[in-house]
Amino acid sequence: MAHTVLVGASRRQPPRSAPAGPGRAAAPRGRSGGPRREGRAGAAGAPTIGLRAPAGRPPRSRGGGRAEVAVHESARPPVMADVAARAGVSLQTVSRVVNGHHAVRSDTRERVEAAIADLGYRVNTAARALVTRSSRTVGVVGVSTAEFGPTSALHGLEAAARAAGYATSVVLLPDVDRAAVRAAVDNLRDLGVDGLVVIAPDDAAVAALEALEASVPVVTLEAPLDAAVGGALPSASVDQERGARLAVRHLLDLGHETVHHLTGPSDWLEARSREAGWRAELEESGARVPEPVPGDWSASSGHRAAQQLVDDGATAVLTGNDQAAIGLLGALWQRGLAVPGDVSVVGFDDVPEAPYLVPPLTTVRQDFDALGRRCLDVLLARLRGEEPDVQRVEPSLVVRLSTGPPPRR
Repeated sequence: MAHTVLVGASRRQPPRSAPAGPGRAAAPRGRSGGPRREGRAGAAGAPTIGLRAPAGRPPRSRGGGRAEVAVHESARPPVMADVAARAGVSLQTVSRVVNGHHAVRSDTRERVEAAIADLGYRVNTAARALVTRSSRTVGVVGVSTAEFGPTSALHGLEAAARAAGYATSVVLLPDVDRAAVRAAVDNLRDLGVDGLVVIAPDDAAVAALEALEASVPVVTLEAPLDAAVGGALPSASVDQERGARLAVRHLLDLGHETVHHLTGPSDWLEARSREAGWRAELEESGARVPEPVPGDWSASSGHRAAQQLVDDGATAVLTGNDQAAIGLLGALWQRGLAVPGDVSVVGFDDVPEAPYLVPPLTTVRQDFDALGRRCLDVLLARLRGEEPDVQRVEPSLVVRLSTGPPPRR
């Protein structure tokens, strides 16, 4: 819709009457004989809305000092009433569809969703938050790291939140301490998040949670239940001990007398849980428990540990993660040792590269998508005031070609 706006009004007013004379044209007259008016002017100097000037003639006002400028009003964004009219339903039905309620017939939901897509309708989140007292946003505090586990856990959580109609607001901290976590939580709370997820993979993150006070529900991700501030906070995690047990049992069933272990960093909760599972399975099987070789999550730690493992007579090794296993595979090849002919190797995580290594790596797979869904389910249960289901996500063993029977002596 186009409006014509008169701008730059002159203070000079035209005379009320001017007789026609030489050199002066008579004013155009209307049907009643009076002067023809093209619009009503407001106060002197104020912009005035009037009619568009005839085509081909410069726009002028009666006083000769006002220029007419066409201003095109942009189309307003569609609102919920537009969606309801297009779909032929009530406003309440549109609201139910937008907010994910299940009490809507499938064909009605499809019509509303089609109308939303056709009109380009977008929900006014601020208005919805005022009505529902929910921003449908989850705040996430995590560690700024390239490690596969925490980053995959974050991706799994974001995917689960998106599928449930929630947005995520993420703060990644380069250093995790109480002050940094406190500041991040306060920032997210001020943004109006419904709940918080804190990714707590190591001792520093768990310690930072001990004095945490938040006005919204909090769930920890990756921290085992007994480490989540003494069990005070519900946690979603993978059963790391179970994963290590699966790997050890697989190697023992192949005929190896024992299984050596290259650990992850000692301050990471997952590393300690995997070592605990490795030790428990060996002890319950009556097998000798070798001294674990300390390492970290890097390929270089696996490469460095190779000589010690070979000197210890290892025929089967469980590494802390797949990156360490990659370094170990390279070092064994450099020493002329075959995998699995001389040494069997099992990793942990099932990184995307694992099937394409030489040989393809047997490893423990963590289902990070399931972990994200479990974490969101726990948080949503807390938002509803319900007791959350905090069962751990079960890992699985993916057997490839890096494991086999022990060599014949």
